[in-house]
Amino acid sequence: MTFDELKTNEAGLIPVIVQSAQDRQVLMQAWMNRQAFEDTMESGLMHYYSRSRKSQWLKGETSGHYQKVREIYADCDQDCLLALVEQTGAACHTGSYSCFFRKIL
Repeated sequence: MTFDELKTNEAGLIPVIVQSAQDRQVLMQAWMNRQAFEDTMESGLMHYYSRSRKSQWLKGETSGHYQKVREIYADCDQDCLLALVEQTGAACHTGSYSCFFRKIL
C-alpha cells in the first residue's frame, strides 16, 4: 500500500497506533506525514511527524529507544495505521514503557 492510498486529515497526516509485537500492549499514538511514512518503509524504523515542533523525527534518535517495524496495517477506512514494533526501552517520553499508564476507569 502506498501513502496515496491512505486517507489523511486536512494537514496531510494520518494517526498511527503503535503496539508491541511481543506482548500486544499499546505503546503510543503518533502522526505520520508522507515523508515519515516513506522513511519508515525504507528504514524499517518508525518515523513520525511532530505537530507541535512541525518536524520529522525518528523514534529513538535522541533516547536510543528505537522502534523496529514488524508489521504495519491500515484500518478498514484506510484513515488510521497500526504498527507492531519491537520496542527498545521506553516508548513514552516520560520514561514509561507505554504512554498509556494513566488509568481513568
